[in-house]
Amino acid sequence: MPRLPLVLLVAFAPLVPFAAGAQMPGGPPAVGVVRVQQRPITETEEFVGRIQAVNRVDLTARVTGFVQGKLFDEGAEVQAGDLLYRLERGPFEAAVAQQQAAVAQNTALLTNATIQLNRTLALLNTPAGQRSTVDDAKAQQASMAAQLMSAQAQLRMAEINLDYTEIRAPIAGKIGLSTYSVGNVVSPSSGSLARIVSQDPMNVLFPMAARSQIEISKRYADRGGMAAVEIRLRLPDGSVYDRTGKVDFIDTTVSPSTDTILVRGKIANPAIRPGERALTDGEFVGVTLAGIQPVMALAVPRAAVLSDQQGSYVYVIDKDNKAEQRRVSLGQSTPELAVLASGVAEREMVVLEGLQRVRPGALVVPGPAAPPPRVPGNAAAPGAAKQ
Repeated sequence: MPRLPLVLLVAFAPLVPFAAGAQMPGGPPAVGVVRVQQRPITETEEFVGRIQAVNRVDLTARVTGFVQGKLFDEGAEVQAGDLLYRLERGPFEAAVAQQQAAVAQNTALLTNATIQLNRTLALLNTPAGQRSTVDDAKAQQASMAAQLMSAQAQLRMAEINLDYTEIRAPIAGKIGLSTYSVGNVVSPSSGSLARIVSQDPMNVLFPMAARSQIEISKRYADRGGMAAVEIRLRLPDGSVYDRTGKVDFIDTTVSPSTDTILVRGKIANPAIRPGERALTDGEFVGVTLAGIQPVMALAVPRAAVLSDQQGSYVYVIDKDNKAEQRRVSLGQSTPELAVLASGVAEREMVVLEGLQRVRPGALVVPGPAAPPPRVPGNAAAPGAAKQ
């Protein structure tokens, strides 16, 4: 039986699963191929941002006095209303007692003035009564009433100052270093005693190009604009934070020097364990804006895309099983998938495995590429958009 030409054997070779390192003995190399097809892609943009506490409070003294007690651990989380500092109370308790006495005195004087007024009114229609006497009694009563109101106001102020000897947390959060220790004299001019920063949720602020902000807003205009994207964070150690956030503020002014606009998002920061949380006020993080719904785009595994000085390219297998080097332009991509904006058509076959043995115009033996290994419980982390 006559032998068929080699080229015919190649043309009719069946598509068999590709095995790494496989090669036809003395013939064209075997390669693993994938088909260009529409795949769901989550569009992303990545920026550098900074974590910022939603609330930040500097504790200050409202009255002058000695610090008698510091009732917190530096670096601990406190709750709103917790007692943090206690100042000496003696002088302020004495001031309250003094004003209470003044109130009692003026109450008695007002009572007497009222009695005198009633007496002169009773005598007004008798031969002993005089209009001038009634007028004087009314004026005296009004004066005593005013003095009583003043004494009551001074008593209230003394009670407020007494309350100021106990400095409590106005918000919940983590408290920092104490500037003053027990025994120091503090006053309203002493500055901050300690700072409290709120912990949950946190803000993340990042600048983004004004053009990018407009493009995202238009892309998701029918779903709320910037409110339709999710915020994902990459922590300083490279790990991906397991919570997502939302944009809640866009600045009103574009920076004239950088053409960027400040964007703020809000993201949960629950406790990992008592006193420990993933996000810290002031730290730098990677910020990824991701669309809430994937879009369909022509894509192949990123490993199928090669690059050189002229740009990105893939090897396309034609109907004669020849490899053609095809220049492509990439769209919004992820670490796993490369979006092919131009250069290839849907359902064309692209080489994924065995690329080192492929040359432009060379014959190959194509076969389905092996599926990527699946690692249970290890989902792919969201990546930055790449061009």
